[in-house]
Amino acid sequence: MTTAYINRIATAVPEYDVHDAFVAFAEQMLDDPRLRALFRRMASRAEISHRYSFLNPHHTPIHFSSHDAHKFYRRGSFPDTAQRMHVFEQCAPVLMKNAVDGLALNEQERAGITHVLVTCCTGLYAPGLDFEIVDHLGLSTSVERTMVGFMGCYAAINALKLARHIVRSNPSAGVLMLNLELCSLHLQETQDLEQVLSFLVFADGAAASLITAQQQGFAMDSFHAVMVPETRNLITWKIRGLGFDMLLSGQVPGELGRALHQGGLMAEAPNIDLWAVHPGGRSVLDAVERGLDLSPNALAASRNVLSNFGNMSSATVMFVLQQMLQQAQPGQQGCAMSFGPGLTAETMRFHAV
Repeated sequence: MTTAYINRIATAVPEYDVHDAFVAFAEQMLDDPRLRALFRRMASRAEISHRYSFLNPHHTPIHFSSHDAHKFYRRGSFPDTAQRMHVFEQCAPVLMKNAVDGLALNEQERAGITHVLVTCCTGLYAPGLDFEIVDHLGLSTSVERTMVGFMGCYAAINALKLARHIVRSNPSAGVLMLNLELCSLHLQETQDLEQVLSFLVFADGAAASLITAQQQGFAMDSFHAVMVPETRNLITWKIRGLGFDMLLSGQVPGELGRALHQGGLMAEAPNIDLWAVHPGGRSVLDAVERGLDLSPNALAASRNVLSNFGNMSSATVMFVLQQMLQQAQPGQQGCAMSFGPGLTAETMRFHAV
């Protein structure tokens, strides 16, 4: 049976670092002084230093194509879904091009691309990003395109699963995968502290990957999904009149930790050298570390991505895999893991070649 390999990964983020500006804005959005103090304390413990957005958080003259965050998010007049999607249509193709160009595909590699896969849960339009990729790279119009939409943070693992099926069924196939999210477009005006805290981790970012049967990079060995019973309401993501409305319950880390501890992965943990865990937040990584009884440095790559980029939904685990791909030694065994609505953990076993 043919093996599919993640040959290369490239990543990109917008230019504006918005983390500190968001913390200040979110704090003043809360009217209750007690909630403000609690939010400030939780923000200091988030272990996030940088998050990026297309929205400019600075009260300074900005260049022509910038989107002023202070005009976009005005208290009492937050944008509706149409306004948010208008910005998505303008900005998503820019981020896509930066990520795809980072792969530095040569002419032969471009000609070999037979499939384009796109994951996104923060914006949609048609003809969409799949068409934008075909046009930008000058791909054949016969390229097969698939959109994996609205699956949340674990979508990249599902797209990798699909890419593996494609390559195993057609060893000459070349798959270009794009994971792109503009999470910063969906901030809500609210006095609900739990909801404000959920916005504290999210950011914009994109990853592009080349997947073929060429023996280079990470070999994708197997996939497994763990659905946690009676947790369907802990993560929700719904389209509403004022953007996409997220619920991310504070119960998620505890439920994930218990599920991973009981789900059989703990027995495999000693055999895994590389843990590419989706950094959904500091508490999520802590729960995974405890649930799988991992060493303190096992999730170093995930914590580094969280600190420097935040949670970019489906793109985030690919940022972690990119870091590992640059440093992995042949033969090392790995496990990639992402979490999302369901409550579900999607996992991929892989090894470096």
